[in-house]
Amino acid sequence: MYRPLADEIRPQTLDEVYGQKHILGENGLLRRIIASGQIPNMIFYGPSGSGKTTVANIIAKETKRELRRLNATTASLADIKDIIAQLDTFLAPNGVLLYLDEIQYFNKKQQQSLLEFIENGKITLIASTTENPYFYVYNAVLSRSTVFEFKELTPEDVLRAVNRAIGIAAERFGEAYIEEGVPEHIASSSGGDVRKSVNAVELLFTAAARGADGRLLITMDDARIVAQKNALRYDRDGDQHFDSVSALMKSLRGSDPDAALHYLARTLDAGDLPGACRRILCSASEDIGLAYPQAAAIVKSCVDSALQLGMPEARLPLAEAVILLATAPKSNSVVMAIDRALADVRAGKAGPIPRELQNVHADGTGFEREQGYLYPHDFPGHWVRQRYLPEGLEDAVYYEYGDNKTEQAAKKYWDLIKGDRDGH
Repeated sequence: MYRPLADEIRPQTLDEVYGQKHILGENGLLRRIIASGQIPNMIFYGPSGSGKTTVANIIAKETKRELRRLNATTASLADIKDIIAQLDTFLAPNGVLLYLDEIQYFNKKQQQSLLEFIENGKITLIASTTENPYFYVYNAVLSRSTVFEFKELTPEDVLRAVNRAIGIAAERFGEAYIEEGVPEHIASSSGGDVRKSVNAVELLFTAAARGADGRLLITMDDARIVAQKNALRYDRDGDQHFDSVSALMKSLRGSDPDAALHYLARTLDAGDLPGACRRILCSASEDIGLAYPQAAAIVKSCVDSALQLGMPEARLPLAEAVILLATAPKSNSVVMAIDRALADVRAGKAGPIPRELQNVHADGTGFEREQGYLYPHDFPGHWVRQRYLPEGLEDAVYYEYGDNKTEQAAKKYWDLIKGDRDGH
């Protein structure tokens, strides 16, 4: 019977698990919990191929619990009821360890159906998800569970699995000649997914031609074809999307053009041109702002060009915009100013608009009164002192000049004009 190579090399003990040393290392919390034999309800959160299912299988084996598996993408309420019906029978005398994969696809009612049984301990739930459980798991289930994050594996971790897979594949398919660099290429192009890398090894051995000496030929050209699309951890509706575009914007803010280009490349390679454009446009006003106000117009032009061109050419104007923003002087005075103003408005601090600023809609109705508006352009320097803020907010200060050359020049200009008018 055919057995996938990825299943054959699946670790059988915690020591064989690739990566996850932060929770499964010598003194890792999850390792100590498993060793105690007292398994709580748990949620394993992390990317595909990082070992969540493997660890659940090891827990069931080491604690000698009856393991039941459900995948929330295909399971129904009836499947849960079937498991519940087995409780307290000879099929599950000591309760059930339920491994529920992709729990984020269970609706609220399906998740609620488990509550009574994970509460009394008849079902020990180990749920896995690639999405943030604090957003996708029902609060009552979440409050009864401990969340463990499984991190994306490094290429070094994956390389261990690749080399082991090559050894087993050679026993199954025959001796092979492997070109230099093939294992490393597979490991680095798998996006941290052990399953993907092992499947690539199996495919290479399955399709390999034989050389004159009868050995299978595992070539770099074939490896590149198998791994032609880097398996980035990216889901436009999930955490990886927000992580990638967040890293792009924070790299722009941090004035690191190399990092910004990297995250732009990841975002574009995943097909999210609109997401990249949106964050770049936002950064022009949020992070550069008045330190270089022309950046907003330049970036808008670059984004318009990118959207008109489409990929792959769109990468060029967007890269130009990213480098410009990353190397431009920075000021967050704009975002700080509008957020302070919004905070006052939302707190109810919005008194009557001064009469001199109101529209003259009442004039001619018999209720008119002198508006008293002073037209600044009639005064020297195009400025005159008058009240603009509502009553009760006369002394509010929202905008504070940034410490960059452009804003300080504006501050010096207005300090001079307003200071002269005030007599000092």
